[in-house]
Amino acid sequence: MRAWRRIRVIGAVAGVVGLSGLVGAGGCSMFQNEQAAKGKKLYAHYCMHCHGENGKQNEGFNWSSMTDPKPKDLSNKEEMGTFKDEEIFNTISRDMKDTGPGGDKIGDDEFAVPTMPTFKHTLSEEEIWGIVGYVRSLHGKKLEFNVEGRKKELQAAVQAAEQKFKDAERVAQEAEKKASDEADKKGVEVDDNAYLKEMQLMGQAKKELDQATLALTNFTTRPGKGINITRPDLAMKPEAATKLAEVGKQLYMTKYGCNGCHKIGDEGGKVGPALDRAGFRLNPTWVYRWLRNPQAMKSDTRMPSLGLNDADAKAVALYLKTLRAPKPDKPLGKVGD
Repeated sequence: MRAWRRIRVIGAVAGVVGLSGLVGAGGCSMFQNEQAAKGKKLYAHYCMHCHGENGKQNEGFNWSSMTDPKPKDLSNKEEMGTFKDEEIFNTISRDMKDTGPGGDKIGDDEFAVPTMPTFKHTLSEEEIWGIVGYVRSLHGKKLEFNVEGRKKELQAAVQAAEQKFKDAERVAQEAEKKASDEADKKGVEVDDNAYLKEMQLMGQAKKELDQATLALTNFTTRPGKGINITRPDLAMKPEAATKLAEVGKQLYMTKYGCNGCHKIGDEGGKVGPALDRAGFRLNPTWVYRWLRNPQAMKSDTRMPSLGLNDADAKAVALYLKTLRAPKPDKPLGKVGD
């Protein structure tokens, strides 16, 4: 088999490139209206319980249960108007940082409130821009970032990268054939080094195509879709489990802000179920898989994927295993009672 045949374009690229023809002339206002509607729906599902329907403080049913700093007043034009669209986007789509002692280094201007979750691992970039647009409407401003333009730019980049790869592949094929013909005339083995430069250029073009395709995919497609989390190995000595559970306790509070939505004892939010008796109710293996990719287990859950890696998910799962509060004297009321 010829060397150039071992490198192939990702099969879905042709279909992805075809998206560029979907938004025609006069489709801008329709695109913006669809974005606004999607942004409002996403905000209602993921944000309203803390930020309120109109973005006002103490409006969301979970607001009063949260620790300081409380969710920002999104209707305050004087304050919210000082933030750029990109700053709001980066707050919603960021890596979670450990704010506890010995945790991550956090810059002076870096947003790192644990109880405000990230949606980087749950929603596509396009969906997050939809939320940013809706947040802008809550304080009487409009989204300035050109979402449609960015999407077209990414689609054009894929098309350009695909053409560059095709050209590089053709040149590599021609160089390989020339080297093969010359080797046949001389009755010797083909010298792969004769077309090594062309092969390297083709490989670089393929890498650029993969990067361009990934950028477009991240913009339009939710991350983690179709990814199954394997069962973890939680077998360890009791002393190691106890130590890891202590790490999980810190991560629960200071990095992933689980207390923003879940209650333990008298403290914590009421969006998700209370976790006082998680050690009785929840299997650690299930907890691990849930923490790694909640949407894979329940597509409509309000809990976002917070980007927990293997070690952090194991630690938090083992911490929850230690929570074994006695049964309450009377049944707990439903959320909102």
